[in-house]
Amino acid sequence: MEVIRKVANKTRMFGELVMFSHTLFSLPFALISMIWAAGGVPSGHVVLWSLIALVAARNGANAFNRLVDRKFDAANPRTAHRHLPQKLLHEREVTTFVVVNFAIFIFAAGMLNTLCLVLSPVAIVLICSYSYTKRFTWLCHLYLGFTIASAPIGAWFAVTGEFAFTPFVLGTIVMLWIGGFDIIYATQDIDFDRKTGLWSVPQAFGLDGALFISRSLHIIMVLLLFSLYILQDLSWLYLVGIVTATLLLAVEHNIIKPSSRKRMNVASYNLNQVISMVILFCTMADYFLIIR
Repeated sequence: MEVIRKVANKTRMFGELVMFSHTLFSLPFALISMIWAAGGVPSGHVVLWSLIALVAARNGANAFNRLVDRKFDAANPRTAHRHLPQKLLHEREVTTFVVVNFAIFIFAAGMLNTLCLVLSPVAIVLICSYSYTKRFTWLCHLYLGFTIASAPIGAWFAVTGEFAFTPFVLGTIVMLWIGGFDIIYATQDIDFDRKTGLWSVPQAFGLDGALFISRSLHIIMVLLLFSLYILQDLSWLYLVGIVTATLLLAVEHNIIKPSSRKRMNVASYNLNQVISMVILFCTMADYFLIIR
């Protein structure tokens, strides 16, 4: 029983380390991409290995980011409680976790098709390089979104093994969405970033400027979501989802209060998890329930 309890506790901590619940940010768009690429439900083989690749890549990237940022996390009162600063997990354990997850990712990519296998090392370089961007550019938020945008693009490649226009529109939507709410979250660290020399949009443009940029990114994101209505010949059910997502984004921007961690978590994480699921549900309802 003691061994089981230790394993369960360690598993829980790794899940917290990589914020496993936040998979809901990229997974819905990857599923939409797969459905559209397949023209219906993809084969079980594609779905299985795509999900394994997505989760493994995300776990590896988040754990790598925690390793790279461990000294900054320890110095920042907001993040000093995290697992590496508190020695709840050791660097060697996290490094092993990163290597294992990236190995699984490459294997899963190879099980899909040649294009995915060839691009898998490129994807690893891209998602790991994000961890260094706060050292030299305030565009780090968009770069984070760019790396997560690989989910819907990679999902399309997994199904078709070919390039196409639609997955890059989906990827751009994800990039703008993630970048926008990451800017919101970063407003909590304006003083720390300025003190330590880290780059961010709030550090560079101040609170008001950062929130304006975040709103602008989300407005462009919504416009692109509406463009898919035409590009994919969608119906009113899809529009219901986009209008609902837009209203939730408006709520998100109206409740922002950097001094309240609870509000910032709701604005940056909780509401956005709901937004992605609303878009997924309405898009799937549109595809499978509307007779064309």
